[in-house]
Amino acid sequence: MADVHELLDTWIANVKDEELLAELNTMKEQGDEDAITDAFFQDLAFGTAGLRGTIGAGTNRMNIYTVGRATQGFADYLNATFEHPTVAIARDSRNKGELFVKTTAAILAANGVTALVYPKISPVPTLSWAVRDLKCSGGICMTASHNPAPYNGYKAYGPDGCQITSEAADAISKAIAETDTFTGVKSMDFDEALEQGLVKWIDDSCLERYYDAVLARGVTNLSAEEIAGAPLKLVYTPLNGTGLIPVTTVLERAGITDVTVVPEQKEPNGDFPTCPYPNPEIRQAMQKGIDLCEQVHPDLLLATDPDADRVGVAVKNGDDYLLLTGNEMGVLLLDYICKTRAARGEDLTKKVAVTTIVSSAMVDALADEYGFELRRCLTGFKYIGDIITSLSDAGEVDRFIFGFEESYGYLAGDHVRDKDAVSTSLLICQMAQYYKLQGKNLADAMHELYEKYGYYHNKTISLSYPGAEGAAKMAGIMAGLRENPPAELAGSKIEAVVDYNTCVNGLPKANVIEFDLEGGNKGIVRPSGTEPKIKLYIFAKGADAAEADAALDAIEESGRKLLA
Repeated sequence: MADVHELLDTWIANVKDEELLAELNTMKEQGDEDAITDAFFQDLAFGTAGLRGTIGAGTNRMNIYTVGRATQGFADYLNATFEHPTVAIARDSRNKGELFVKTTAAILAANGVTALVYPKISPVPTLSWAVRDLKCSGGICMTASHNPAPYNGYKAYGPDGCQITSEAADAISKAIAETDTFTGVKSMDFDEALEQGLVKWIDDSCLERYYDAVLARGVTNLSAEEIAGAPLKLVYTPLNGTGLIPVTTVLERAGITDVTVVPEQKEPNGDFPTCPYPNPEIRQAMQKGIDLCEQVHPDLLLATDPDADRVGVAVKNGDDYLLLTGNEMGVLLLDYICKTRAARGEDLTKKVAVTTIVSSAMVDALADEYGFELRRCLTGFKYIGDIITSLSDAGEVDRFIFGFEESYGYLAGDHVRDKDAVSTSLLICQMAQYYKLQGKNLADAMHELYEKYGYYHNKTISLSYPGAEGAAKMAGIMAGLRENPPAELAGSKIEAVVDYNTCVNGLPKANVIEFDLEGGNKGIVRPSGTEPKIKLYIFAKGADAAEADAALDAIEESGRKLLA
């Protein structure tokens, strides 16, 4: 590991940005060893998810220098791979997003790569759309998804609109490693690049084509009269992110106009003042919306995360509002799509649905019921996108009906290659109308599925390991699980240990370990690729909700001890 104090001095000698320089000087003056170590003990890793980290000074931070170095590496890769490369660029509402976009575009331009830039904040799916619609060589979105406010990130995309492949990430990482942060990055003035046509704004027509594609993929079978008979009433929150305009535009064009937006979370704000985690999986982030629901009494609450690739839903359930999990919404949507397509007379045995190894086993029951082919892939929506692309390359993209991951990411249709909260918001509303005509809400519909297929319950536990010591501890835990796996978990015998670091079912290698328990329950351990966390995914099935929850609690208790 490089000497962190030498790196600090090098940065102080070379950094021109006044804000970053002040931060570096404060570190040195105060002699804060923890702060210095955390800022410099490593370079932000560039992988298939690009970069992600807290904003600030240092090699382990998101700033114009780490972004610039990554962009130089990406530019070198593009120039070595494409004859006249172009890159689409977008950003969400996070702090420093516009600065990072302009920094990136200016570096690409100086390297002969044309940058096509969304002039305003834009969701992740619109970036994936632009890459394919504008026939770009790649894409970049400045976003840290649902991370806390101190974070930003840099997602890199390939020409298919998917996040980059492992091979591309490795090649870009190699180019980054060969680039000096301060002397190896080519750049030019952003406004000059704009004048010379090396940077171009993406005009509104691209976004309009995206809207058209989303609206064309609605799956409702309801007639205009039926829709009029079940007018939908919504509360919606974009969680101070990018979803407001695209989500409300698509819903309005589909005839869903009774939408009340949560006022405190309406406008873009990178500080996310109403919640520390702008994540629709977390009740605290949804609480402002739930409070408004108690006044408005809607059919459902919709929430999109800051980059509008994930969507969460809450519905009235007794005296409270129930947050449907990502697995529950994935199952509901897939069941609804299958019902709707079957009613049209489609042969579902030729269709393909895709989910991940850490998503609900209830999907297998749906596959048995409807006859579609179910494919499971590694965690990360890029792997779902890869399967869609492989179907497209084989001339069979119409076989794809739905893809989802348990972390609130969904996609119906092939218009993009990443999860899409805009199109999914419309699909959820159409599904809610379908059930409203039957006198049900989405909680009722989910209860019926549980009664039919069994109570498949799931839970995800995230354990944090911050700083340099945390990274070492995470590595040690995973090594220990491989070398000395436990014989039992929660009092149940472990019948099989599946290490995805070897090739399993033809999947790429991954730092994931699965423990299959007697009785069909299981736990999966996976370090996060973007945060200092290890995630434990727990799966349990019971004859009723209480039995399934008891099994989850027992596995969680044992799992926490295992990962302590």
